[in-house]
Amino acid sequence: MGQSEILAEVDVASAGRSVMKKLPEVTLAFWIMKIAATTLGETAGDLFSQTLKLGYFLTTIALFLVFVVTLVVQLRSKRYNPFFYWTVILSTSMAGTTVSDFMNRDASEKYLTGGATSLGWGPQGLGLGYPAGAAILISLLIVIFLAWKFTGQSFVIRDIVTFRGEALFWSAILVSNTLGTSMGDFLSDSSGLGYAGGALLVTGLLAVLVALMRVPAVPNVALFWIAFVLTRPLGATAGDFLTKPVAKGGLDLGTAGSSAVLLAVLFGLMAYAHLQERRDAAARDEQLTPLS
Repeated sequence: MGQSEILAEVDVASAGRSVMKKLPEVTLAFWIMKIAATTLGETAGDLFSQTLKLGYFLTTIALFLVFVVTLVVQLRSKRYNPFFYWTVILSTSMAGTTVSDFMNRDASEKYLTGGATSLGWGPQGLGLGYPAGAAILISLLIVIFLAWKFTGQSFVIRDIVTFRGEALFWSAILVSNTLGTSMGDFLSDSSGLGYAGGALLVTGLLAVLVALMRVPAVPNVALFWIAFVLTRPLGATAGDFLTKPVAKGGLDLGTAGSSAVLLAVLFGLMAYAHLQERRDAAARDEQLTPLS
């Protein structure tokens, strides 16, 4: 192969690098980090709204603003950065927790403990209930996916490289995490399964999805999004199991302590993912270096 041919191949590869991937590869590590982030989202959301008694209304506004800030940083990034990406996932999980609670709950004794009659400033909640709240969120998620389909953008996470595609992706993430919270709280509070039972049920459903990956007729893209929604109720039930009183079937570790441990775990995983991404980028650059 001549020098001109080598340089031509390098030019083509360099042009391909101008559209850098903004989202991670979907691997086992991806799902472990997703579950860690969504579990932390549950405990941290409850920490602000319930333990610190800011209430669902104020906490929802504050965490939604955090989501907007982290999303802007992610959208402005030129390439995939694990810290940016997983911070947005965490912020959508925290915001989804309080949005779901605000939609579904109210100031009744069922949701307020210790003889409290209110929780923070502003409305205590809309009191829609889990079925109605889930129906609204499912409808909204369907609308997002239909709009996504009509734009012609790819649903495959590794192929999302445009601003419009990424904006649709994050819209679906926010709604799916809110929906997953509603599903998790329903399993924990209203289904009779309890926290551990709800977590085991969702884990079983995820195992079925893994088995379906080997069925050619079932599209992996559909399985990905179903799994993405289901990992949120897994995180919600796991978070409740860690923080709720023993009398209610939890471990009573508290929202502050559980959140601190989960945050340390998540940051450790993010640091590992960042180092791995730097190694992969260095390997790609080495492959693209022209031969002398």
